[in-house]
Amino acid sequence: MKKLLIALFLVILLSGCVNKMFVENGDQVFLEYTGTLEDGTVFDSNVGKDALNFTAGAGQMIAGFDAAVIGMSVGQGKTFTLPPEQAYGAKREELVQKINQSELKASIGTEPAIGMVLSASNGMSGTITNISEGIVSVDFNHELAGKSLTFTIKILDIKKK
Repeated sequence: MKKLLIALFLVILLSGCVNKMFVENGDQVFLEYTGTLEDGTVFDSNVGKDALNFTAGAGQMIAGFDAAVIGMSVGQGKTFTLPPEQAYGAKREELVQKINQSELKASIGTEPAIGMVLSASNGMSGTITNISEGIVSVDFNHELAGKSLTFTIKILDIKKK
């Protein structure tokens, strides 16, 4: 019986179940990730680059991403999908501004074009999405607003708080 208990203890010890670190709020987390849209398009990735690092639970990441790493351990991977509410929020129509084309041209010093990115005086950036009958539509929503995002992550390191 004593040999069985010793053997069981050694199996547990060697399997890494003892003293394994898990991500908790306040820990510095280092990970690799790939973010994709619903159609599989990759919108961001750091695979093969420097690790992404942030403090878990400190609000440095979008809410759903921050919550997903809690309880993970070094070497562990996970794939999860965030609805817009847990990512960059729903697309808000009040953030799409209609601007007179001639006034905008005078302001920016060039002819507005679809896809052009503009910076507002409040620091927000917007993308011209439509030009019709002398009116330019500029969308100040985050480019990922209204979209579900899928992330594949792997925890590379944890620095305890």
